[in-house]
Amino acid sequence: MSLGPVMLDLHGTQLTAEERELLCHPLVGGVILFTRNYESVVQLRALIDEIHALRQPRLLVAVDHEGGRVQRFRSGFTRLPAAGSLAAIYDRDPARALRLAEGCGWIMASELRAVGVDFSFAPVLDLDYGVSGVIGDRAFHHSPQAVAALAGSYMAGMRRAGMAATGKHFPGHGAVAADSHLALPLDHRRYEEIYDRDLLPFEQLIQQGLAAVMPAHVVYDRVDPQPAGFSPFWLKEVLRKRLNFSGIIFSDDLSMEGACSAGDPTARAQAALAAGCDMVLVCNDRAAALHILRGLPQASDPVFHSRLARMHGRHPIDWSRLHHDLLWKRALAAVQQLAEDPTLELDLEL
Repeated sequence: MSLGPVMLDLHGTQLTAEERELLCHPLVGGVILFTRNYESVVQLRALIDEIHALRQPRLLVAVDHEGGRVQRFRSGFTRLPAAGSLAAIYDRDPARALRLAEGCGWIMASELRAVGVDFSFAPVLDLDYGVSGVIGDRAFHHSPQAVAALAGSYMAGMRRAGMAATGKHFPGHGAVAADSHLALPLDHRRYEEIYDRDLLPFEQLIQQGLAAVMPAHVVYDRVDPQPAGFSPFWLKEVLRKRLNFSGIIFSDDLSMEGACSAGDPTARAQAALAAGCDMVLVCNDRAAALHILRGLPQASDPVFHSRLARMHGRHPIDWSRLHHDLLWKRALAAVQQLAEDPTLELDLEL
């Protein structure tokens, strides 16, 4: 059975009988995990092994695990610093900040790969304009060039650990104050301004092999009346054609308030897929997920499957062996110091 275009969440730390059945639905292609799904490293490894054993090709397992405020698994995992903690270091010593960014990406991806997670939805490529509370220090920097450089190093660390990267939130969420989890933000900037600044990190990481992109639930009303995740202009014309992106496009969560303007759950999924998304996320709303699985037509697209294959984790890592690795220990010390005090003069040799 091939993988489908829907990614679902789970209720708890173990699969229920209903969830086993849902995950075998032909429209399902992946699972996104949250803090409620985590109890311990051993429990998480068992849960992911069970998910992977359900079908072939195995379902993708993903998580939002950026660091700082957005880190789903904490006890037993390295406390990861927010991306924004690297900004001041970059301003003083760019080379050192880039080494630290690569170390953060490698630590994050290595630990997740060691429990079987295929990929984290990272890095954030938004710019820190100082107005978005939901982005804030999740952004690496306010400078497009700095974000591109730091996120590129972070992606290189992920790649060394066997994890593909997902750049978000295309074409940029940092210039709006509203939180798209709770409202539909409006960005009134002209296309030229967005292209010259916010798209630069996406363009540069695409050139470096970025495997996936997640669009924002934001309306750029001087460009297109639809939120970016439902906009053929942003996804097909700009992302695919102008930026020459050939990877997979994940929708942001269709249960967020910023997605509700597209209609009922199935209408949202259909609109996102028609606009150019390859896979849609439906989180924290089981009724909406069931609505989509009942209403979305089945289809088989070889291009979609080839894109999706890039997201499977590579280089299996043993958790115990990882924690005895000298390189991991050195990286851990630097990352922990950065998380505790970003002003410390620390360094990392990878």
